[in-house]
Amino acid sequence: MKKIGFLSFGHWTPSPQSRAQSAADALLQSIDLAVEAERVGMDGAYFRVHHFAQQLASPFPLLAAVGGKTRKIEIGTAVIDMRYENPHYMAEDAGAADLISGGRLQLGISRGSPEQVIDGWRYFGYRPIEGEDDADMGRRHAEEFLELLRGKGFAQANPRPMFPNPPGLLRLEPYSAGLRDRIWWGSASNATAAWAAKLGMNLQSSTLKFDESGEPLHIQQAAQIRAFRAAWKEAGHTRSPRISVSRSIFALLDDRDRGYFGRGSQEEDKIGFLDENTRAIFGRSYAAEPDLLIEQLRKDEAIAEADTLLLTIPNQLGVSYNAHVIEAILTTVAPALGWR
Repeated sequence: MKKIGFLSFGHWTPSPQSRAQSAADALLQSIDLAVEAERVGMDGAYFRVHHFAQQLASPFPLLAAVGGKTRKIEIGTAVIDMRYENPHYMAEDAGAADLISGGRLQLGISRGSPEQVIDGWRYFGYRPIEGEDDADMGRRHAEEFLELLRGKGFAQANPRPMFPNPPGLLRLEPYSAGLRDRIWWGSASNATAAWAAKLGMNLQSSTLKFDESGEPLHIQQAAQIRAFRAAWKEAGHTRSPRISVSRSIFALLDDRDRGYFGRGSQEEDKIGFLDENTRAIFGRSYAAEPDLLIEQLRKDEAIAEADTLLLTIPNQLGVSYNAHVIEAILTTVAPALGWR
């Protein structure tokens, strides 16, 4: 394990128990937490994207703001639902945010997950073309986005432009060289992991995966990662891919930790259905004293296979407490797992 980042869903709710009571709270605290995470030595600040929910949504203003406030930490998403995205506009936004951050963007994209509304992407103006379903549409948007990130010109120049044009076909601007290699695919199945590898995307595997074998999540994820690597090698890519897995992990160091997470920790994976036909496995959470956590996490085959671990954080508990959660893992658990 080479890198560790946090993953925030950016929830807010007007509840006395929540430190994030509004969208402004969630956004501004996300920036502050990234600054704190960088200060204590964390490698990445990642954000989940949901629409029609009291959570973080369209991510590029936040990513750019984090990029302007930090200097070293990777800044990413896990994941952007491509069913909702205009690939051309997204390429411009991503290029701008990457340039602001000095080339630190790590964009996780995907076909999406169960959402708050029925076919929400329709309200954004998108429809599957004939022969597609919404998942196919999301993958098509992703392939268009990847092609645009190559920076090749494709648009015929106006012979009488407002401003002088460079020669030849025009590309989208601003263009950020290298961003194409920092796109990740959030995969819930072995097949889509192999598809992502063929296209040269990095792999993100979360705490939710299609149940393809009946085995524990970490074993299924490890098999998924091996399938991804095999497809990557077969595709003949010259660079090494990045691979991340997500986990909920809390080191119990003080009474606050024990009060929040010391009772009723989910110690086993759970099985559920995403729809009538899709059986899924939801990963367990970890909450224990550091020595026990180290022992438990050493048995996690997917963490051993991946190079990056994303820690889901309870953002509604506030910046200060989440900075404590992050620092506790980095100082008492991560070194024993091979980090740095």
